[in-house]
Amino acid sequence: MTNEVTRPGRLYGVGLGPGDPELVTVKAARLIEAADVVAYHAARHGRSNARAIAAGYLRAGQIEEPLIYPVTTEGTDHPGGYQGAIDEFYAEAAARLAAHLDAGRDVVVLAEGDPFFYGSYMHMHKRLADRYETTVVPGVTSVSAASAVLGRPLMERDEVLTVLPGTLSPAELAARLSTTDSAAVMKLGRTFAGVRDALEQAGRLDDAWYVERATTDRERSAPLREVDPESVPYFSLALLPSPAATAFAAAAPETPAGDGSVTVVGLGPGDRAWLTPEAQAALAAADDLVGYGPYVDRVPANPRQRRHPSDNRVEAERAAFALDLAKRGRRVAVVSSGDPGVFAMAAAVLEVSEDPQWAGVPVRIVPGLTAAQAVASRAGAPLGHDFCVLSLSDRLKPWSAIETRLVAAAAADLVIAIYNPASKSRTEQLVRARKLLLEHRSEQTPVVVGRDVGGPAEEIRVTTLGDLDPATVDMRCLLIIGSSQTRTIERGDGSRAVYTPRHYPV
Repeated sequence: MTNEVTRPGRLYGVGLGPGDPELVTVKAARLIEAADVVAYHAARHGRSNARAIAAGYLRAGQIEEPLIYPVTTEGTDHPGGYQGAIDEFYAEAAARLAAHLDAGRDVVVLAEGDPFFYGSYMHMHKRLADRYETTVVPGVTSVSAASAVLGRPLMERDEVLTVLPGTLSPAELAARLSTTDSAAVMKLGRTFAGVRDALEQAGRLDDAWYVERATTDRERSAPLREVDPESVPYFSLALLPSPAATAFAAAAPETPAGDGSVTVVGLGPGDRAWLTPEAQAALAAADDLVGYGPYVDRVPANPRQRRHPSDNRVEAERAAFALDLAKRGRRVAVVSSGDPGVFAMAAAVLEVSEDPQWAGVPVRIVPGLTAAQAVASRAGAPLGHDFCVLSLSDRLKPWSAIETRLVAAAAADLVIAIYNPASKSRTEQLVRARKLLLEHRSEQTPVVVGRDVGGPAEEIRVTTLGDLDPATVDMRCLLIIGSSQTRTIERGDGSRAVYTPRHYPV
């Protein structure tokens, strides 16, 4: 006679949503009711939020396994300290569930929110899922619930949502908050004061909301700035909703007179990853954005900010407008592509600010990654030795000055980064510049043509000075003309790289 082998039970990690029992999914409700064993985590007082949410779906005769934490925020005399006590608890809890599974019982582990979203269930999953058949049932997260409670979307179009634990240091939180569009900060409670400080450092405090116990009968929400830190429980979060939610915009608050300033901000060449944390923080702190229309459009909309786009040919007027706003108490960000100090708005603002009427307005420059650096990085390292930067635009300087500088740079054997090489109305300048350069450089001199680098239509071409066709170059291009030492090499993967050695022949 053979003994019948018991089929092991199945493990289910079941998400219950943020608190409202009606937000439990149909699948979760079915599995809870059918389970042989229902397990849930609880503090030492024995009360479990997860069990309370699931209570209406339990049935008589089920085995309940409360997994009681030995320690939460208090101290412990465990020889391994807090982490040792928690690791031992998870191992013992997993062993208890394994005993049921080995006996052929299906086990449901209840999880508030989603099982894999900062949930305790994942510690059981890591210890058991490789030994038993396992199913994880997702649930509505507290972040989604908070967004719904506030009636404000989390993100739109290509915006980025960042989820952060409040246990990070305020400095790290501030750095991350200053480089994202929208954010949720979890695990508040004792971390609330540090989270608030981080939001203030990042210039995002005025945009932040506080939500506590979303979708339950104890739900509370308020602007985060107004929340008393002593009243904040663990089951709460901070939310920075989508900055594009203009439908929910309120009138921009007036800044007290005397607190205004102008910050000229470099947006980098175009890719969001190239926007510095300092620039992001300056943009977030501004009351007004001023700049050439396409550059203003690159900054995600913020409902509390006023936007003032203008034509690209009115730099002095734009600078005066920004300084006047600041004089009346507004915090103004003047935006430029690339670096604001390279053929951009920093010089225009400082020049206009020499007028005595703006003498009391603070002006700060926040640098950005230049187009020359971006194009060079895509090609290799063509700026590895001495180089210069020139603009071929003769709108603000005579062509004779451009010719003189081109000849001097070519004669000095400098690598040359050329901005504004051509436009619809300027088609001959590059033709003439190429002719001048060929008087001093070989036709085989490497040339890098970068177009829309960091943008959706990015293109990098490597050619030579002899083969360069000015007709293929427009205003969205930047050229890097090599020196006599600049080399083009073939890489092992078939790609080409351009670099200028750091040494120079004597």
